[in-house]
Amino acid sequence: MLSEGYAAVTSRRVAAEAGLKPQLVHYYFRTMDDLFLALYRRRADQGLERGRQALLSDQPLWALWELSREARGTSLTMEFVALGNHRKAIRAEIMSSAERFRADQLTAVRSVFERYDVDTNRYPPMVCTVLMTAISQFLVIEQEMLGMSTGHAEVIAFVEEFLTSMEGARR
Repeated sequence: MLSEGYAAVTSRRVAAEAGLKPQLVHYYFRTMDDLFLALYRRRADQGLERGRQALLSDQPLWALWELSREARGTSLTMEFVALGNHRKAIRAEIMSSAERFRADQLTAVRSVFERYDVDTNRYPPMVCTVLMTAISQFLVIEQEMLGMSTGHAEVIAFVEEFLTSMEGARR
């Protein structure tokens, strides 16, 4: 999926990559959608756990920023989103896990803002949560998928200055 996109994923290619016979793929996954759903659920569960761990760190805002800037994970998520545009079950799974992660993020950001005595009228936790995730993912999409980086350094510096004002320098 990462190198050629979701459309290039077939049971034969999956079997060849895994060193198996194609029939075995269909033994465990009746359809390709079943395989995609299993893969997405596994990655989403891992992502949710990594997100929870990041948000428990000494610098949860920095950890959230770094987690959401991981190019490989964001690129794979975008492939699933593209697949979800054509497959309702996958779209529903993406939405469900994204909502769970957003709820976890929001709870943590609220707690962090309370601890740092942040003016939540000026910096609403939901807005900051969505902006940090959206900015980081958009930068990855532009860089990794389009090869574009104009303005990235300035945006990263802006966000990181904000994070430094909240949590101090990244440790």
